[in-house]
Amino acid sequence: MDENFADAFASLTTGIYVLTVRENARCHGMSSSWVAQVSGEPPLFTAAVDNRHFSNGAISRTAAFGLNIVGRRGRSLEDYFYSARARREDNLDEFAYELSPALQVPWLALAMVSIEARVVDRFVVGDHTIFVAAPVGVRIGDNDRPLTSLELDYVYIGGKQVIARDRTGWD
Repeated sequence: MDENFADAFASLTTGIYVLTVRENARCHGMSSSWVAQVSGEPPLFTAAVDNRHFSNGAISRTAAFGLNIVGRRGRSLEDYFYSARARREDNLDEFAYELSPALQVPWLALAMVSIEARVVDRFVVGDHTIFVAAPVGVRIGDNDRPLTSLELDYVYIGGKQVIARDRTGWD
């Protein structure tokens, strides 16, 4: 990717999320920032997942996932799920979670909001799959402010590309 395009994509602000899946006895989570609401009626949102990521196959097979919205007080979720320590199939052992009531997907206790979602459509676009999902249930956790990409010292722009941010002068 051209350096100017990389800088431009790194300027797109996003929320910080952890997508969680449960398949058989395995529970997995992954850091995600490519999530967006796409419809009000019916309420729908999308989540983009790398085609090579373990979660992609699990979401495709189960047609369900948890969207855990990370708040500022839950920053340790992003730190862990974006790290090499989390790159294993069954990686939720470091955090408390419960299974959602309807779809039995993991809801992380540290998340400020957790949504259980059923996949209603999907599209392979480049190196990612865009899952279109309908919310089925929600758990509201502690009152917190959502963590955004502006508060991270890096931003993922796809593949193996991570841009380090120079945060001087952002205030």
